[in-house]
Amino acid sequence: MAGEMSSALETGGVVPPVSSNATIKVWDLFVRIFHWSLVVAFAVAFLTGDGNERVHTISGYIIAALVAARIAWGFIGSKHARFADFVVAPRKVAEFTMQSMHLKAPRHIGHNPAGGVMILALLATFSGLALTGHLMTTDTYWGSKTLEEVHEGLAYFALGLVGLHVLGVFFTAIEHRENLVKAMITGRKRA
Repeated sequence: MAGEMSSALETGGVVPPVSSNATIKVWDLFVRIFHWSLVVAFAVAFLTGDGNERVHTISGYIIAALVAARIAWGFIGSKHARFADFVVAPRKVAEFTMQSMHLKAPRHIGHNPAGGVMILALLATFSGLALTGHLMTTDTYWGSKTLEEVHEGLAYFALGLVGLHVLGVFFTAIEHRENLVKAMITGRKRA
């Protein structure tokens, strides 16, 4: 089994299903804290968008700091946190998606190719939200209806991405019989 595991890990993190109770560390503490902090910060920002401007602004700056830290961690973090581990060519994403539609996608220890695309889309969208939100606090863009509409559109787009992300998590959990929410809490996945 150890030989199979090491050869699978050398082939991009794809592993065959294992019926053991053994687990391995996948998500480091930074990734887990980032993930759940972003969930809370976005929920607060979204829910206070038309109400408490101070809380909305603070949560927006928290989102900006979290995204900046995650982008840096994507280059210097642990193996499965690095972009090099989950950013793949569009052809591989399409191939993985087709396999998933037939419930024949290989299991990945870290993010699968579709998950990698989602991570990039979420980081880009949250970056856009943070930038447009910040710009609206400057003298140049204060009161700009156009920028406000872009910011609001990005917020709803982010909400849609979050919904797709949650669906993907549940779909992958069902396909591979794995509790991915628990893995993002404990940092451990089935070996």
